[in-house]
Amino acid sequence: MHLRGGSSKGLYFTSQDLPPESTDRDQVLLSAMGGADRRQIDGLGGADPLTSKAAIVGLSEREDADLDYLFLQVIVGEDRVDTSPNCGNILAGVVPFAIESGLITIQGKETSAVIHMVNSGNLCEVIVQTADDQVNYEGDVKIDGVPGTSAPIVCNYLETAGSATGALLPTGKIKDHINGIDVTCIDNGMPVVVIRAEDLGVSGSEPRDELNSNEGLKAQLEQIRLVAGPMMNLGDVANKVVPKMSLISAPQTGGSINTRTFIPHVCHAAVGVLGAVSVATACILDGSVASGIAITPSGDQKQMSIEHPTGEFSVSLDTEVIDDELIVKRSGILRTARLLSRGEVYVQV
Repeated sequence: MHLRGGSSKGLYFTSQDLPPESTDRDQVLLSAMGGADRRQIDGLGGADPLTSKAAIVGLSEREDADLDYLFLQVIVGEDRVDTSPNCGNILAGVVPFAIESGLITIQGKETSAVIHMVNSGNLCEVIVQTADDQVNYEGDVKIDGVPGTSAPIVCNYLETAGSATGALLPTGKIKDHINGIDVTCIDNGMPVVVIRAEDLGVSGSEPRDELNSNEGLKAQLEQIRLVAGPMMNLGDVANKVVPKMSLISAPQTGGSINTRTFIPHVCHAAVGVLGAVSVATACILDGSVASGIAITPSGDQKQMSIEHPTGEFSVSLDTEVIDDELIVKRSGILRTARLLSRGEVYVQV
């Protein structure tokens, strides 16, 4: 099936319908998307990182989860598949897909499932509207980066700190110094290197296309990323899409922080779900690079608005201080999804 999940879209498969061996599986996905062609003209990809994604979904054997979800990023123009990151946008379509494909049954007006995110081992409770014994895609929830409105999908991320790196602060520090630039390396669901935009000679409010054409900026970001990878327990990241690089600046439209995120070499049209959670978490840490420019609320329940090129992304953080350490117990976000098509995709293998 082809679904829009959040502000991304991708191909969704049941695990039983794809080869179990990763090399064969990846070849099927590359052919389905359009291979190494940057236009993806011979496949179903949309020639953009946000539309060159896939999900593999199956029933989970874990006692604490209902579904297993493996996310795959097909790298546009590079003829390869990366399974190192999670994707919270594509995650939003997992329960609708599982219902539509008969993996799980509707529970009533709402259907919830705990999803095991195979890429990181973390869990997320997803709640979908299912009135009238079917997935409800129509509603009045608006998310930036998506036209119109849809039914709400609630995603409650559970204990995502250190999802890929083993620790919320994988370097052991709130602030590091890489290539002469202060950074905060953080992983609360997505490994992200947070950098003040002004430290790289930009304002952080430039349009996406302007940043994408700034080859000097992108080269500097990549140099920092390659150093940060091993520091964040990710090893050599030259052929990985993590860590993501997020430029931050003072909020422009009443939010908590303004962002421009690279994934990793192209400026995101918005901001990734889990990337937004990690940036929001960096904002509430005293001494991070966000200190002094982020607007953060008081109290243990923190509602954060992460501004991006096409709007804002709201993140709720349920926090607690234990032994002088800030703990994020749960991260909640609101997404939507829509089934675009279902059928057969023909691949060349």
